[in-house]
Amino acid sequence: MINKRSIEKYILKLFGKKAIGVNIEKLGAGVQGAGFLIDVQTKDGHESYVIKGLYPEGLEHDYPADRAGVFLLDLEEFKNLPKHIKAIDVLAEKKNGVIQSIGGGKEYYLLMERAMGDHYFNDLKAFAGQEKLETSDMEKIQAMSSYLAKIHSVKKESRALHWRKVRDTIGHGECLMGVFDTYPDDVISYKEMAEIEKKCVDWRALLKPKYKRLCQVHGDFHPGNIWFQNSSDFVLLDRSRGPWGDAADDVTALTINYIFFSICHFGRLEGSYSEALGLFFDKYVSQSGDDELFEVVAPFYAFRGAVVANPVFYPDVSDENRRRIFNFVKAVLDDDAFRIDKVNDYIGL
Repeated sequence: MINKRSIEKYILKLFGKKAIGVNIEKLGAGVQGAGFLIDVQTKDGHESYVIKGLYPEGLEHDYPADRAGVFLLDLEEFKNLPKHIKAIDVLAEKKNGVIQSIGGGKEYYLLMERAMGDHYFNDLKAFAGQEKLETSDMEKIQAMSSYLAKIHSVKKESRALHWRKVRDTIGHGECLMGVFDTYPDDVISYKEMAEIEKKCVDWRALLKPKYKRLCQVHGDFHPGNIWFQNSSDFVLLDRSRGPWGDAADDVTALTINYIFFSICHFGRLEGSYSEALGLFFDKYVSQSGDDELFEVVAPFYAFRGAVVANPVFYPDVSDENRRRIFNFVKAVLDDDAFRIDKVNDYIGL
């Protein structure tokens, strides 16, 4: 579970000329991970430490970043509780086997490339003034559906990761419950929030047997993260919440916007927005072969509906149209499968 040789080298370098030798022995293991005794012989005597590792699957420790987050919090907080042992550092093992410190940071930052092009929100806004989709619009939908079908074809066998994606969609701080917790009071009652959340928990039970759907995902495939250079080529930003999940997550992240923008402009699904929604699903399902998709999207639409109905994110949405979004969310959760031809019924029209 740990690279003893690399940790030995790190400890010897840490102690410098004082170090004479290092011995590492396993202390024991629990449900979450295992602990190892680090006995350091120095010119001044013996010093003992413990190093801990976490198992890499389940309990939301699936990705290296999960495990790093646990240990960084330990480093920050162990010292703040009376009588608690002190954490000394957080160590990272690099691909070449070198162990180095990542602990002690007050804050952390991500440096990345700059995206060039125009984000897809521009297209969604333009749909309101079009009687039907233009050729370039259809080409972009084709490009996005083909891309998703391709990445979703990469599968992984892990019941734990599929269950995690469904659980996160409902309970993660960036997903349904967390988004609801950012709402100002008097937008939607706590009772109605809870009703939506409980319906999603019921859906979780229905989706648990479908864990073989686990596939590669983007995780936040919404228009602001899709930047087109031309009608057939785009670059993506901000992949989120892990590389594995259900295809429904990416599909709903995009398609909720055809419904949302149409509601905002017309109070219903119609025009280019209706055409775009139907075209995307037609293209995606034919390319992916995912005929089961319509039977699993409901809780994912609930999360995405909570996002677009949130006045913190979209303050200009009218109360009436926000209510239509909530109607859509609850009606989709109540149906056994999502049906495109019923969207206006879901909205309450």
